[in-house]
Amino acid sequence: MEQHSQKYKVRLGLFVAGGLALFVLAIFIIGKQKNLFNPVFKLTTTFYNVSGLQVGNNIRFSGINVGTVDNIRIINDSTVRVDLLIRKEVHQFIKTDCEVAIGSEGLIGDRLLIITQGSNEAKLAKEGQELASTEPVETDAIMASLEVSAANAEIITYQLAEIMIKINGGQGTLGRLIQDTAIAENLNQTIENLKTSSKGLDENMKAVKHNFLLKGYFKKKARAAEEKKTDAVEQKAEEQKK
Repeated sequence: MEQHSQKYKVRLGLFVAGGLALFVLAIFIIGKQKNLFNPVFKLTTTFYNVSGLQVGNNIRFSGINVGTVDNIRIINDSTVRVDLLIRKEVHQFIKTDCEVAIGSEGLIGDRLLIITQGSNEAKLAKEGQELASTEPVETDAIMASLEVSAANAEIITYQLAEIMIKINGGQGTLGRLIQDTAIAENLNQTIENLKTSSKGLDENMKAVKHNFLLKGYFKKKARAAEEKKTDAVEQKAEEQKK
């Protein structure tokens, strides 16, 4: 009986010790994630709408978790103040012109704060300083914008369909040009006439060049062009020598 009681006490002691160890480990892990055991400094920012942000959400800088949201409170009907806890080791990178935006971990993940990088010329942010913020874009606003775009696309598609129906039916200038064979034949005849006129013009120019009275003019023009070409070649050769 005493042996059985002793075994029971040992088991109970092991169970309690294991429970305490798990409890301490959980506190350590949670505390590490929430920066309870790390030296931190505080910053603050304001939003018109925090878009579901909650106390304890992560804060990221350059894609790395560097802190957590410490407190959220309403200042007035158009301002919500958010207090940030940032790890002390990151303080050297947080500048006064950094901006705070609200993002999310993936498409349907928790909300988080994103601190953008500042300029090299800006000073380091001080303890408790307020950083500028960028208002988040609500999902409802995105969906409303997509609905408007879809409605406009539908209207444009309907109008294009009407235009194509009229063109195929031979309506309008473009429709008659495509569907009416007489207009196409007239257009082809006009092109042929232009080709014939161009050919005749070339023949007349050749005849003018062989005319005795104008032959000297054309020779003089050709000689001037040849001299100009020669001067250009000589000038290029001189430049290469230099």
